[in-house]
This record gives sequence, C-alpha cells and structure tokens, in this order.
Amino acid sequence: QVQVVESGGGLVQAGGSLRLSCVASGSSYEIGYMAWYRQAPGKQRELVAGITRSGRTNYATSLKDRFTISRDNARSTVYLQMNSLKPEDTAVYYCNANSLGGQFWGQGTQVTVSS
Repeated sequence: QVQVVESGGGLVQAGGSLRLSCVASGSSYEIGYMAWYRQAPGKQRELVAGITRSGRTNYATSLKDRFTISRDNARSTVYLQMNSLKPEDTAVYYCNANSLGGQFWGQGTQVTVSS
C-alpha cells in the first residue's frame, strides 16, 4: 500500500516562505508524476504545481512566479518552495503521487498565512 505523507506546513506571516515536503513510500512501481494541490475553505481543490520524473514542471499560472516544485527521485520525494506568501495562499496543501499502481493522495498539511 502506497503511503503519501506531507510535512512542512504551518503558520507564517505574509511575505514569508515555507517549504513543503512529500514522501511517497511503499510503491511496487516507480513513482511517476507528482503534484501539489491545495484546497481553501469553501473552495474546490486546485492544482498548484506538478513535476514528472524527468523534471518537467507545470504550474498554476498565478503561482509560478512565487512557487517552485522540485523532486528527488531517489527518495520519492517532492518539494514545494513557496515564497512571498499571501493570506490567499492559506489552504490545506495535498500531495498527489502517480504510478502504474494508481493515484495516491496524502492527508494534507495546513498552510496559514497571516496578514
């Protein structure tokens, strides 16, 4: 059973930075595309950024200037560096990992940006 575990969330002041980490373990298959999503209260879950195993990235257009996704294939880990955080970035951030065995989600990590 694949486990996806996020870490690194917390409370930060506007203008600050946070780095989220996500580890996918227990997969019988190679982990392919990994992504970060977020869901704010009362809103739908939205894609923040994704990255292929080869390092190709995609971003939500409004976030690409402040957020950077990266990964360490050897550790099946994906990171999200978030800079210049704004109160509207407050959300639960979820990690998504994909393999031939299916699509897997973490339980999320809360990011709260105070004004």
